[in-house]
Amino acid sequence: MQDRSHLLTEQRLAESKDLDVISTLEAVALMNAQDAVAVAAVAAERANVAKAVELVAGCLERGGRLIYVGAGTSGRLGVLDAAECPPTFRTPPEQVQGIIAGGEASLLRSAEGAEDRPEDGAAAVDASGVGEHDVVMGIAAGGTTPFVHGALRRAAGRGARTIFLSCVGPVPGEPAVDLVIRPLTGPEVLTGSTRLKAGTATKLVLNTITTLSMVRLGKAYENLMVDLRASNLKLLDRGARIISTITGLAREPAIDLLRQADGHVKRAIVMHARGVGAKEADDILSATGGHLRSAMGDGIQPVR
Repeated sequence: MQDRSHLLTEQRLAESKDLDVISTLEAVALMNAQDAVAVAAVAAERANVAKAVELVAGCLERGGRLIYVGAGTSGRLGVLDAAECPPTFRTPPEQVQGIIAGGEASLLRSAEGAEDRPEDGAAAVDASGVGEHDVVMGIAAGGTTPFVHGALRRAAGRGARTIFLSCVGPVPGEPAVDLVIRPLTGPEVLTGSTRLKAGTATKLVLNTITTLSMVRLGKAYENLMVDLRASNLKLLDRGARIISTITGLAREPAIDLLRQADGHVKRAIVMHARGVGAKEADDILSATGGHLRSAMGDGIQPVR
C-alpha cells in the first residue's frame, strides 16, 4: 500500500484545525477563503490550460474526441462536463465523453476500489476505441490514481494525445503525457476531502477547456451561444434574444425568423443577413466551417 501522506491534498490545513469547534459563520468564511485559493491555483496554470484548449480544439476540428478519465469526484466532474456539451454547444454526444472508474453506477454510488486497477483504465480506453485523432485527459486530484495512469498509458500507446490534470506535484510512476496541468490547491479544509478545493479547481479547468475549445470551433459569436436550437420555451426566448442582439430585429420578428429556421439560431441569422432560405443558409455555414462571423459576410454589422 502506497504512503500518500506527503501529498499536498492529504496534508492538514493549519487554518482549519479548529473546524469542529468554531462557529458556523467562521467555518463558512474559512471555506470561502479557501475556495479563493482554488481560483488562484488555476490562474497560476493558465498557460497550460491555454495549451490544452489549443490541443483539444485542434483534435476536435479534425474529427477527434475529448475523453475524460477519472475516479470518484474527478470522474464525476469529467462526466458532468461532457454531459453539458451537447445542450450548450449542440455537439454530438460522442464528441466529448467521460469515463469513470466503476462505470455508470459510480456516478450515483461510490465505488472506491474501482480506481485501484490500472488494467481497468486501459480496458476502458480500448472499449472506447481511442485513436490518434483523440485527446484523453486523465483527472486525478491526488495524482496517484492507478485507473487514470493505466488509461493514459494505453491512450498514448494507441496514438492519442494525452493530458494529465493533478492538484499535486509529480508523483513516482506518473505516466508520460503531452501536457500536465497542476493547480496546486494545497491541503483541504477537511483533510483529504479533494471534492473541496481540488474539485473546484478541476471544474474550473474543465469548464475553461471545453468552453474555449467550442468557441474556437465557431460555437459562439462574440460571447453569445449561437450554435443553439430552440427546442423548448426557455431556449426559444434565449434564441430570439440572441437574434435580436446580433441583427437588431425586434422580438416578434426574431421569434418568427427563428421558427422559420426550425429553431436553429445560426441558420436564422444567416438567412436574415444573406437574404436566403434555410438550405442556402446551411450551405453557407458548411462552407465557412460553421463560423457565423464569416457566414454573415457583410450582411450585418454587430449591434453594440
